[in-house]
Amino acid sequence: MVTVQRSITLRHTADEVRTYLADFAHAVEWDPGTESCTRTDAGPIAVGSAWTNVSRFRGRQTTLRYTLERYEEHRLVFVGRNRTVTSTDDMVLHPFPDRTVLVYRADLRFHGLARLAAPFLRPAFERLADGVVERLPRALAAH
Repeated sequence: MVTVQRSITLRHTADEVRTYLADFAHAVEWDPGTESCTRTDAGPIAVGSAWTNVSRFRGRQTTLRYTLERYEEHRLVFVGRNRTVTSTDDMVLHPFPDRTVLVYRADLRFHGLARLAAPFLRPAFERLADGVVERLPRALAAH
């Protein structure tokens, strides 16, 4: 398993941050690996809402089906799955009067032979996490 974690200070209320992040389709704006992310169900965003996420990682395209597993006032958890990996994006919001600190943690559990490559993939995932730190504040401000 590969785990990366970052803390990001955002100049927005926790409600604004939660509302923005809860629509995982916005990942195309803040996740440097995401090429497209499309909601596959309808209605209000709630636990069970789903998206198809197409990402590019190390030159290869991969598709995961993400579901919103937890939707709480200060926490969102998305789980993406395909036959090679299960990706859990755990986002915890720490509200302050003039900002929100987001603790973003991505856990990637590889399946089958892909498990053997996991230790060698960590540097690439660390770079992606650094890209989230750079892009998310700008994406949220532009939204």
